[in-house]
Order: sequence, then C-alpha cells, then structure tokens
Amino acid sequence: MLTTTHLQIAGMNGVHAVRAIETALVMVHGITLMEVRVGSAKIEHDGRATPEALRAAISVAGFEVTGHREEKRGLRVLPRSDSGNV
Repeated sequence: MLTTTHLQIAGMNGVHAVRAIETALVMVHGITLMEVRVGSAKIEHDGRATPEALRAAISVAGFEVTGHREEKRGLRVLPRSDSGNV
C-alpha cells in the first residue's frame, strides 16, 4: 500500500532548510517521492516509512512537524490477459 503524507513544518525559512530536510528524509527507507517546500512537505512512501520515522528525521534536521495528514491507497490489480500479451 502506498501512502502520501502531507506535513506542516515549523521553523523553515529558505532553501537551506529545504535542503536540510531533503537530506534527512533520504535516510528514511521506503520513500518513493518527496516534494519539500518552505513550511511543508509531501512525501509518498510505502509501509516501511512511518509517520514517526518521517517526524524523527525532520526533528534530527532541527525542525518540528506541527501537523500531518495521510492519504492511503492500494495498488490496482490489472486483469490477467489469457492471450499471453502484457
């Protein structure tokens, strides 16, 4: 199952803060996509990356997560083709 987590992050001001958070999040296993902006982050991840792990990584970088919400979605299973073509 893939999850998109939207985070509100306090204390960010400028590109340096964005880079610091990106660097910290790279260490969290399971992230497939991240968009970090001043004050927020949108992170797509699988089950290995928990909200607690994301929050901890951002805290280590020196910032505080002040709010979050998650969108979970399963993977769509495509019908099998009997013709052998994929």
